[in-house]
Amino acid sequence: MKQFLLIAFCVTSISAMAPQAVDAAQIKRACLASDRTAATRTRCSCIQRVANQALTRSDQKTVAKWFTNPHQAQELKMSQTARDDALWDRYQAFGQMAQAICS
Repeated sequence: MKQFLLIAFCVTSISAMAPQAVDAAQIKRACLASDRTAATRTRCSCIQRVANQALTRSDQKTVAKWFTNPHQAQELKMSQTARDDALWDRYQAFGQMAQAICS
């Protein structure tokens, strides 16, 4: 019984700490759903790998929305908050890295 409880506790702990599959590959899905002809599975996968290195999950969630509503990116760019400026800087660095690696 103790062994069963220990295993159950470990499984619960690991699953609570593991990233949720629903949140994974947000950039890739948004890229593939876009109507851009250059949005191939290979290129979108590459862009997602760069995003995993350059952006937080929260950043990726925000940036993925920009594929369907680019105006949101413009609003963030024009924002005067330090938080938005920092995200814009990370986004620009991500874009440069993705272009260099995935082109």
